[in-house]
Amino acid sequence: MVEEGDLLREGDRLPTVKEVVAHLAINANTVLKAYRELECEGLVAARPGVGTFVTAMLTDTSPAAYGPLRLELQRRPAEARRAGLDDESIEALFMTTFRTTAQEDIA
Repeated sequence: MVEEGDLLREGDRLPTVKEVVAHLAINANTVLKAYRELECEGLVAARPGVGTFVTAMLTDTSPAAYGPLRLELQRRPAEARRAGLDDESIEALFMTTFRTTAQEDIA
């Protein structure tokens, strides 16, 4: 099982959906959706019967490159939970905001 904070490299196998669900206690559909999105972005590839593997990396994967951003992103879900949102609502809010911002960037 990949441990929190571990960096994945090309060729590494992602944990199975079952492993992620057991480790993080989140909905299996959420994990499946995340894996599908990674596959659509070309970052992973599913190999039936074998697993899902990293096929591409972001341009700079060093922890220092995203440290401040990672800290900021970690604070936001805690704030949303304090406001009464559950995990699925937080994810929906993030994705809606992300897509809206991405569309504005294109326009």
